[in-house]
Amino acid sequence: MLIHPWDAPRDDDEWQRWLSAHDFGQLAVNGPPGEPPHVQPVHFAYDAERGEAVTHLARPNPLWHAVEARPEVLLSVVDDYVYVPGPWQAEPGTPSEHGVPTSLYASVQLRCRAHVVDDPAQKAALLDRQAGHFQPEGGSARAAAGAAPYGRLLSGIRGLRLEVTGVRAKFKYAGKRSEAVRERIAAGLADRDGARDAEARAHVLRRQPA
Repeated sequence: MLIHPWDAPRDDDEWQRWLSAHDFGQLAVNGPPGEPPHVQPVHFAYDAERGEAVTHLARPNPLWHAVEARPEVLLSVVDDYVYVPGPWQAEPGTPSEHGVPTSLYASVQLRCRAHVVDDPAQKAALLDRQAGHFQPEGGSARAAAGAAPYGRLLSGIRGLRLEVTGVRAKFKYAGKRSEAVRERIAAGLADRDGARDAEARAHVLRRQPA
């Protein structure tokens, strides 16, 4: 992922705050020689203090062989993406039809070392961590090895602790464009009011050039 200086996060807090509200991504694992990578959509819980994300998958998933062979993996999250029509990007004094269309988006890529969790008690603890993230209000029974209602289901899954070893983050929101173009993009997103337009507009307004 190419990251220009104007698209880079201002600090770690910016991407960590964004990631805390975006907990569904794609886990990419190296495939065997001659084969493409395995890419698995996953819900995950990221813990900034521990420097790791946790998730789990069904035991029959073919990804496990690849993870065990090469535990260096990538967890990729992309959201708040929109298409920007060319005329919105035309600089003042140039014909609107000369504007170049583009995409705006936020992306965080976590390079991780994967640790497979098979111990029943550890799997139960991992599931409780995920449940605590996605259901902080509670409402579900805790997982416990050998105990109802989830104990008998633990053998059908394997847990994953993804130890973060590197981070690449990008907030591509017209950071290189003039103030006039940025204002036009923000106004266009407000008028269009489509899916993710409000989120993208907030980034455009928030990430004013230094």
